[in-house]
Amino acid sequence: MPHFICDTCGTQFAATPEPPAKCPVCEDERQYVGWQGQRWTTHDELRQRLRLRLGDDDGLTAIAVDGAFAISQRALWLPTDAGNILWECLSLVTPEAVEALKARGGVDRIVISHPHFYGAMVEWSEAFGGVPILLHEADRGWVQRPARQIDYWRGDELRLSDTVTLIRCGGHFPGSTALHWRGGPHAGGALLPGDALQVVADRRHLSFMYSYPNHMPMPPSAVRAMRDRLAPFAFDSLWGYSWGRNIIGGARAAVDRSFERYLAAVAA
Repeated sequence: MPHFICDTCGTQFAATPEPPAKCPVCEDERQYVGWQGQRWTTHDELRQRLRLRLGDDDGLTAIAVDGAFAISQRALWLPTDAGNILWECLSLVTPEAVEALKARGGVDRIVISHPHFYGAMVEWSEAFGGVPILLHEADRGWVQRPARQIDYWRGDELRLSDTVTLIRCGGHFPGSTALHWRGGPHAGGALLPGDALQVVADRRHLSFMYSYPNHMPMPPSAVRAMRDRLAPFAFDSLWGYSWGRNIIGGARAAVDRSFERYLAAVAA
Protein backbone atom coordinates (compact mmCIF):
# COMPACT_ATOMS: atom_id res chain seq x y z
CA MET A 1 0.00 0.00 0.00
CA PRO A 2 1.27 3.51 -0.74
CA HIS A 3 2.26 6.08 1.85
CA PHE A 4 0.36 9.07 0.53
CA ILE A 5 1.95 12.53 0.76
CA CYS A 6 -0.04 15.75 1.13
CA ASP A 7 0.62 17.92 -1.92
CA THR A 8 0.34 21.15 0.09
CA CYS A 9 2.40 20.53 3.23
CA GLY A 10 4.49 17.55 2.09
CA THR A 11 3.67 15.32 5.07
CA GLN A 12 3.86 11.59 4.43
CA PHE A 13 1.12 9.42 5.96
CA ALA A 14 0.87 5.81 7.12
CA ALA A 15 0.17 3.27 4.36
CA THR A 16 -3.45 3.12 3.18
CA PRO A 17 -5.07 1.65 0.06
CA GLU A 18 -6.75 4.97 -0.72
CA PRO A 19 -5.71 8.57 0.05
CA PRO A 20 -6.73 9.80 3.51
CA ALA A 21 -9.94 11.80 3.74
CA LYS A 22 -8.06 14.88 4.93
CA CYS A 23 -4.71 16.22 6.06
CA PRO A 24 -4.90 17.31 9.71
CA VAL A 25 -1.69 19.32 9.30
CA CYS A 26 -3.23 21.47 6.57
CA GLU A 27 -6.64 21.74 8.23
CA ASP A 28 -4.98 23.27 11.29
CA GLU A 29 -5.09 27.09 11.41
CA ARG A 30 -1.29 27.31 11.19
CA GLN A 31 -1.37 25.82 7.69
CA TYR A 32 -3.99 25.72 4.90
CA VAL A 33 -5.66 23.37 2.44
CA GLY A 34 -4.54 24.05 -1.14
CA TRP A 35 -6.73 26.40 -3.14
CA GLN A 36 -7.69 23.55 -5.48
CA GLY A 37 -8.72 21.36 -2.55
CA GLN A 38 -6.96 18.50 -0.81
CA ARG A 39 -4.57 16.73 -3.18
CA TRP A 40 -2.27 13.77 -2.69
CA THR A 41 0.85 12.34 -4.27
CA THR A 42 3.25 9.50 -3.48
CA HIS A 43 6.99 9.22 -3.10
CA ASP A 44 7.29 7.38 -6.39
CA GLU A 45 5.39 10.13 -8.19
CA LEU A 46 7.60 12.80 -6.63
CA ARG A 47 10.73 10.99 -7.82
CA GLN A 48 9.38 11.09 -11.37
CA ARG A 49 8.74 14.85 -11.44
CA LEU A 50 11.18 16.42 -8.97
CA ARG A 51 14.82 16.28 -8.06
CA LEU A 52 16.85 17.42 -5.07
CA ARG A 53 19.34 20.26 -5.00
CA LEU A 54 22.41 19.60 -2.87
CA GLY A 55 25.05 22.24 -2.20
CA ASP A 56 26.57 24.70 0.22
CA ASP A 57 24.47 27.05 2.35
CA ASP A 58 26.84 29.40 4.17
CA GLY A 59 29.26 26.62 5.07
CA LEU A 60 26.82 23.76 5.67
CA THR A 61 25.73 21.01 3.30
CA ALA A 62 22.11 21.71 2.36
CA ILE A 63 19.44 19.71 0.55
CA ALA A 64 16.17 21.04 -0.86
CA VAL A 65 13.57 20.17 -3.45
CA ASP A 66 14.59 21.83 -6.69
CA GLY A 67 11.39 23.54 -7.79
CA ALA A 68 8.06 24.38 -6.22
CA PHE A 69 6.58 21.76 -3.93
CA ALA A 70 4.83 22.08 -0.56
CA ILE A 71 6.76 24.14 2.01
CA SER A 72 10.16 25.36 0.86
CA GLN A 73 12.28 24.13 3.78
CA ARG A 74 15.72 22.69 3.25
CA ALA A 75 17.54 20.11 5.32
CA LEU A 76 21.07 20.59 6.66
CA TRP A 77 23.77 17.99 7.29
CA LEU A 78 25.68 18.73 10.49
CA PRO A 79 28.96 16.92 11.27
CA THR A 80 28.94 17.21 15.07
CA ASP A 81 30.40 15.39 18.08
CA ALA A 82 26.89 14.00 18.57
CA GLY A 83 27.26 12.24 15.22
CA ASN A 84 26.23 13.34 11.78
CA ILE A 85 22.83 14.99 12.16
CA LEU A 86 20.27 15.57 9.43
CA TRP A 87 18.47 18.68 10.62
CA GLU A 88 14.92 18.87 9.19
CA CYS A 89 13.43 16.60 6.53
CA LEU A 90 12.00 16.74 3.03
CA SER A 91 9.21 14.87 1.26
CA LEU A 92 11.57 13.38 -1.32
CA VAL A 93 14.52 11.02 -0.93
CA THR A 94 16.71 10.26 -3.93
CA PRO A 95 19.56 7.74 -4.34
CA GLU A 96 21.85 10.55 -5.46
CA ALA A 97 21.27 12.57 -2.29
CA VAL A 98 21.69 9.51 -0.07
CA GLU A 99 24.96 8.56 -1.76
CA ALA A 100 26.23 12.13 -1.49
CA LEU A 101 25.61 12.16 2.27
CA LYS A 102 27.09 8.68 2.69
CA ALA A 103 30.22 9.94 0.94
CA ARG A 104 30.45 12.65 3.62
CA GLY A 105 30.12 10.10 6.43
CA GLY A 106 26.42 9.26 6.46
CA VAL A 107 23.66 10.20 8.89
CA ASP A 108 23.55 9.01 12.50
CA ARG A 109 20.32 10.67 13.58
CA ILE A 110 17.58 12.94 12.29
CA VAL A 111 16.31 15.90 14.29
CA ILE A 112 13.29 17.94 13.19
CA SER A 113 12.14 21.30 14.50
CA HIS A 114 8.35 20.95 14.20
CA PRO A 115 5.52 19.10 12.39
CA HIS A 116 5.50 21.22 9.22
CA PHE A 117 8.94 19.83 8.38
CA TYR A 118 8.39 16.14 9.18
CA GLY A 119 8.04 15.42 5.44
CA ALA A 120 9.04 11.83 4.61
CA MET A 121 11.15 11.47 7.74
CA VAL A 122 10.69 7.70 7.94
CA GLU A 123 11.85 7.33 4.31
CA TRP A 124 14.99 9.30 5.18
CA SER A 125 15.61 7.19 8.28
CA GLU A 126 15.24 3.95 6.34
CA ALA A 127 17.60 5.22 3.64
CA PHE A 128 20.34 5.32 6.30
CA GLY A 129 19.57 1.99 7.93
CA GLY A 130 16.80 3.05 10.30
CA VAL A 131 18.60 5.81 12.19
CA PRO A 132 16.67 7.41 15.09
CA ILE A 133 14.40 10.42 14.54
CA LEU A 134 14.24 12.87 17.46
CA LEU A 135 10.97 14.78 17.91
CA HIS A 136 9.60 16.64 20.89
CA GLU A 137 6.97 14.75 22.86
CA ALA A 138 4.64 17.77 22.83
CA ASP A 139 4.14 17.35 19.07
CA ARG A 140 3.57 13.57 19.09
CA GLY A 141 -0.04 14.00 17.98
CA TRP A 142 1.02 15.50 14.63
CA VAL A 143 2.98 12.42 13.51
CA GLN A 144 1.06 10.94 10.57
CA ARG A 145 3.38 7.99 9.91
CA PRO A 146 4.36 6.37 13.21
CA ALA A 147 7.54 4.31 13.20
CA ARG A 148 9.79 2.50 15.65
CA GLN A 149 12.66 4.85 14.78
CA ILE A 150 10.94 7.87 16.31
CA ASP A 151 12.30 8.86 19.73
CA TYR A 152 10.33 11.47 21.64
CA TRP A 153 12.19 13.72 24.03
CA ARG A 154 10.73 15.80 26.85
CA GLY A 155 11.47 18.97 28.76
CA ASP A 156 12.97 22.25 27.65
CA GLU A 157 16.48 21.01 26.83
CA LEU A 158 18.14 17.82 25.63
CA ARG A 159 21.92 17.71 25.56
CA LEU A 160 23.11 15.40 22.80
CA SER A 161 26.86 16.00 23.32
CA ASP A 162 29.33 18.52 24.70
CA THR A 163 28.50 20.90 21.83
CA VAL A 164 24.93 20.07 20.72
CA THR A 165 21.77 20.88 22.68
CA LEU A 166 18.13 20.78 21.62
CA ILE A 167 16.01 23.61 23.01
CA ARG A 168 12.23 23.61 23.16
CA CYS A 169 11.28 27.08 21.95
CA GLY A 170 7.52 26.53 21.79
CA GLY A 171 5.37 29.26 20.32
CA HIS A 172 4.74 28.08 16.77
CA PHE A 173 4.06 24.54 18.04
CA PRO A 174 4.30 23.46 21.70
CA GLY A 175 7.34 21.34 20.85
CA SER A 176 9.00 23.68 18.34
CA THR A 177 12.71 22.96 18.68
CA ALA A 178 15.94 24.80 18.00
CA LEU A 179 19.34 23.13 17.76
CA HIS A 180 22.27 24.92 19.38
CA TRP A 181 25.73 23.89 18.19
CA ARG A 182 28.84 25.33 19.83
CA GLY A 183 30.77 24.16 16.76
CA GLY A 184 29.80 24.85 13.19
CA PRO A 185 31.51 26.24 10.12
CA HIS A 186 31.96 29.71 11.64
CA ALA A 187 33.41 30.87 14.94
CA GLY A 188 31.06 31.74 17.77
CA GLY A 189 28.54 28.91 17.61
CA ALA A 190 25.34 28.33 15.65
CA LEU A 191 21.60 28.29 16.24
CA LEU A 192 19.21 26.43 13.95
CA PRO A 193 15.66 27.35 15.02
CA GLY A 194 13.48 26.05 12.18
CA ASP A 195 10.88 28.77 11.95
CA ALA A 196 10.14 29.19 15.64
CA LEU A 197 12.30 32.24 14.98
CA GLN A 198 11.82 33.24 11.35
CA VAL A 199 14.62 35.11 9.57
CA VAL A 200 12.86 37.90 7.66
CA ALA A 201 13.69 39.29 4.23
CA ASP A 202 16.27 41.84 5.36
CA ARG A 203 18.28 39.04 7.03
CA ARG A 204 19.06 41.37 9.92
CA HIS A 205 15.99 40.57 12.02
CA LEU A 206 13.67 37.74 12.96
CA SER A 207 9.96 37.53 13.63
CA PHE A 208 7.72 35.26 15.65
CA MET A 209 4.49 33.93 14.15
CA TYR A 210 1.94 31.38 15.25
CA SER A 211 0.99 30.97 11.57
CA TYR A 212 3.21 32.25 8.79
CA PRO A 213 0.92 31.62 5.79
CA ASN A 214 -2.13 32.97 7.63
CA HIS A 215 -0.26 35.89 9.27
CA MET A 216 -1.24 35.13 12.86
CA PRO A 217 1.27 36.65 15.29
CA MET A 218 2.70 34.72 18.20
CA PRO A 219 1.35 35.72 21.62
CA PRO A 220 3.76 37.94 23.59
CA SER A 221 3.79 35.42 26.45
CA ALA A 222 5.12 32.72 24.11
CA VAL A 223 7.78 35.06 22.73
CA ARG A 224 8.94 35.98 26.24
CA ALA A 225 9.14 32.28 27.17
CA MET A 226 11.21 31.63 24.04
CA ARG A 227 13.51 34.53 24.89
CA ASP A 228 14.06 33.11 28.38
CA ARG A 229 14.84 29.60 27.09
CA LEU A 230 17.38 30.91 24.57
CA ALA A 231 19.01 33.40 26.97
CA PRO A 232 21.80 31.05 28.22
CA PHE A 233 23.04 30.16 24.72
CA ALA A 234 25.75 32.02 22.82
CA PHE A 235 25.86 31.92 19.02
CA ASP A 236 27.14 34.19 16.30
CA SER A 237 25.45 32.57 13.28
CA LEU A 238 21.90 31.42 12.64
CA TRP A 239 20.50 29.24 9.84
CA GLY A 240 16.85 29.85 9.03
CA TYR A 241 14.37 27.44 7.52
CA SER A 242 15.16 27.85 3.80
CA TRP A 243 18.21 28.21 1.59
CA GLY A 244 20.07 31.49 2.16
CA ARG A 245 17.73 32.71 4.90
CA ASN A 246 20.60 32.96 7.37
CA ILE A 247 22.34 35.50 9.60
CA ILE A 248 26.10 34.89 9.54
CA GLY A 249 27.81 37.04 12.14
CA GLY A 250 26.02 39.04 14.83
CA ALA A 251 23.15 36.57 15.11
CA ARG A 252 22.86 36.71 18.91
CA ALA A 253 22.49 40.49 18.81
CA ALA A 254 19.99 40.20 15.94
CA VAL A 255 17.85 37.77 17.93
CA ASP A 256 17.90 39.96 21.05
CA ARG A 257 17.10 43.05 19.02
CA SER A 258 14.25 41.25 17.29
CA PHE A 259 12.71 40.08 20.55
CA GLU A 260 12.59 43.66 21.77
CA ARG A 261 11.29 45.00 18.46
CA TYR A 262 8.50 42.43 18.26
CA LEU A 263 7.36 42.84 21.85
CA ALA A 264 7.32 46.62 21.49
CA ALA A 265 5.25 46.36 18.29
CA VAL A 266 2.59 44.00 19.65
CA ALA A 267 2.28 46.12 22.82
CA ALA A 268 1.79 49.38 20.90
